[in-house]
Amino acid sequence: MEKLSFNVEKHFCEECSLALRRFIGNMEGVESIDVEEGKIAVVFDGAKITEEKLERLTKDSIEKLGYKLEE
Repeated sequence: MEKLSFNVEKHFCEECSLALRRFIGNMEGVESIDVEEGKIAVVFDGAKITEEKLERLTKDSIEKLGYKLEE
C-alpha cells in the first residue's frame, strides 16, 4: 500500500469531509481516506490506481469543494 498526503488551508466542514470521503473513498484502488484538521491522507493500491491519477482527482475534488491546497 502507498500513501498520499495533502494539506489544506482550512478545516473541512462536515458535509465537505463526507463528500470527499464518499467520492475518493469509493474509487477502485483506494483503501482508506482520512480527512481531519486540514489534512487529508489517502492509502491506496498502486497496482489498481496510479499515484498521478489519484493525486489529480483528489486535488480537483478539494478545489471543487472550495478549498485550497497548501504547497
